[in-house]
Amino acid sequence: MKHTLSVMVENQPGVLARVAGLFSRRGFNIDSLAVGQTENPAVSRMTIVVEGDDRIVEQVTKQLHKLIDVIKVGDITAEKYVDRELVMVKVNADAGQRGEIMLIADIFRARVIDFGRRTLTLECTGDEGKITAFEESLRPYGIKEMVRTGKVAMLRGTRFTSVENSGLDQDVE
Repeated sequence: MKHTLSVMVENQPGVLARVAGLFSRRGFNIDSLAVGQTENPAVSRMTIVVEGDDRIVEQVTKQLHKLIDVIKVGDITAEKYVDRELVMVKVNADAGQRGEIMLIADIFRARVIDFGRRTLTLECTGDEGKITAFEESLRPYGIKEMVRTGKVAMLRGTRFTSVENSGLDQDVE
């Protein structure tokens, strides 16, 4: 089963390498990893998707808590959360195909971000299923290049995973 971890870390050089090294040393594969600064510039949020049973995820979580730069770790898999991924896809698009490709873009609420003489580059955001379906819809046209971000996620409603809103921000200063 895939688990989504929300990990709050100090926004310091080398933190990402230490977290990735922990996964590597333990033989855990990271399916998806996205990192970015939070509303507090001293804190970054890592959204990590890892495959494994509850025991493995519990072990990973305990190991993450031992890292000095890690402030808070939460497995939000069972919680109500929203998530998004971004994909940019460059496809073959001669004059006769452009209309069909742009219709697919409309269906997925994607945008054309670049026109080439023989290609179109599109961007699309959504959950993993939408992004995969978008990719599969474009595959028959010939994908020349593609880049896909990892998942970013946050809890729904008034619950917070961020440090500042959980009362832990005094640990970061």
